[in-house]
Amino acid sequence: MREQRFLVGNIPAVLYGGECGKCCLFVHGKNGCKEEALPFAELAVPAGWQVLGVDLPEHGERKAEQGTFNPWTAVPELQSVIAFIKSRWKRRALRATSIGAWFSMLAADSAAFERAAFVSPVVNMQNLIERMMQWAGVSADDLQKQGEIPTAFGETLSWRYYVYAREQSITDWTIPTAILCGERDELIPQTDFKAFTDRFGAELTVAPAAEHWFHTAEQLTVLSRWESFIFSF
Repeated sequence: MREQRFLVGNIPAVLYGGECGKCCLFVHGKNGCKEEALPFAELAVPAGWQVLGVDLPEHGERKAEQGTFNPWTAVPELQSVIAFIKSRWKRRALRATSIGAWFSMLAADSAAFERAAFVSPVVNMQNLIERMMQWAGVSADDLQKQGEIPTAFGETLSWRYYVYAREQSITDWTIPTAILCGERDELIPQTDFKAFTDRFGAELTVAPAAEHWFHTAEQLTVLSRWESFIFSF
């Protein structure tokens, strides 16, 4: 498969597939990288698409960065990537995972993509942060006073991040969207997925026994079949 590596501004990117008029932006989740687009590209490229993967802040070739994996950094960057895609391809789609889906929804306007496909998307970051606060036994007052509070499960709670999530909730999403989630997602409850799909008319597929991170051979097979169906247009 043809592969091109370059920078979109200062953002490391990889483009899979030969020249054509269709491009799908692939946005990875936490601990991912742009090369995670390759298995998806192996399905999308034969269907007539190019696939562009980018490294989010502090990920992939950007692991040396510090303090940049946040929406006020990632969202403007993705907006610049979307502008680049708009300038080059007439038909555009989006494939994003977990927090990458949340960043992408904040970054995209209604004309950015003709279709979107999300895997385990964070559809309500405020709810997720509040659940983490409950797990850590941290109140909103505590978080506001301290600014940041490390947790035993490896996440650092941030008042600035919480306020951002509360003020920048997804209230308008008109791009036709399909969602694949795990029945046993440990981060996002089914009620959040259902609320999003009911509000915005998205298609929801629930993978039995799967978790937030699709990683077993069986789960990856489910993911591959779902992606093949979603991107058969």
